[in-house]
Amino acid sequence: MPLYDDSNIFAKILRGDIPCQKVLEGPHVLAFPDLYPKAPTHILVIPKGAYVDIADFGARASEAEITAFWRAVADIAAQAGLKDSGFRVIANAGANGGQEVPHFHVHILGGCPLGPMVSR
Repeated sequence: MPLYDDSNIFAKILRGDIPCQKVLEGPHVLAFPDLYPKAPTHILVIPKGAYVDIADFGARASEAEITAFWRAVADIAAQAGLKDSGFRVIANAGANGGQEVPHFHVHILGGCPLGPMVSR
């Protein structure tokens, strides 16, 4: 497991070094729009704890953090009006998974047909 790098962009956002447009914030989670959206709705959801990826989060996060995180994902999708039309939640992990920021996060995508899950 790689060590957490606290110079990543999400760590800087959590510290307040970089501003963001908050969609939702709670004790364990922060959500904000992606700066480079891939769909009409594209929201990033990050835990406030220092977790490298989904495996790290699953192994080390408390039950309270895990519950708050996944409830936030569901609440954001509902608040964005995506519940009835459908949406996609993506968590990339590691180099082969396409993870660009080494802080666990999910992408909530929706607002249009998203096509196939993976194309090669």
